[in-house]
Amino acid sequence: MDKSIPLTIAVPKGRLQGVVIELLEKVGIDCRELRSPSRRLIVPVPDTKWRFLLSKPTDVPTYVEYGAADLGVVGKDTLLENGKAVAELVDLGLGRCRLVVAVPEASGIRDVQELDFNSRVATIFPNITTDYFNRQGIQAEVVELNGSVELGPIVGLADAIVDITETGTTLLENGLIPIADVAQVSTRLIANQVSYKVKHGTIHSLVRKLQVVLRAETDTGMEG
Repeated sequence: MDKSIPLTIAVPKGRLQGVVIELLEKVGIDCRELRSPSRRLIVPVPDTKWRFLLSKPTDVPTYVEYGAADLGVVGKDTLLENGKAVAELVDLGLGRCRLVVAVPEASGIRDVQELDFNSRVATIFPNITTDYFNRQGIQAEVVELNGSVELGPIVGLADAIVDITETGTTLLENGLIPIADVAQVSTRLIANQVSYKVKHGTIHSLVRKLQVVLRAETDTGMEG
């Protein structure tokens, strides 16, 4: 990678930050400053013109789309929901889970086509949910919530939910079962469309190194 070319990478704060740092270190990026305790939101990479931008995960695509960051790391669910004009470069395979439609097990419903006309669906992903049900030819009233989506059916607010699940345990604990997959979700590396053209050599070098690391980890996992 050409250290003379400035490059800003938007890194999501929170749950994924640690594993993203580990992955970046495996491709040779110095993340010491990113690991050190600090409240800084702009963190330089030592001895380079590179820097990290620490952001709320849902804001990463916005920073990338408008060029405040050249690259970003973000979940596929956020990309689908926000619909930002960015280039999706690599599936990093982090945080794999499913976006599903789930209903109360006691309802007896086992297929989305069995939902009543104009059923209410609670979700934190209103755009994805509306698009999904439109594609299924089902008229649904989408109710946007900001958390604890599983509570919707329990209190009679909704007939179904669209939410992220990894193991399905939380759904089962709240009397819900998945009846359809909406999307497969994992973390992706994205790029600003202009940066991808102007800084293509540097970005492509990083992408190649990430692919080598990810391939090696996949091969190791298969051998184990």
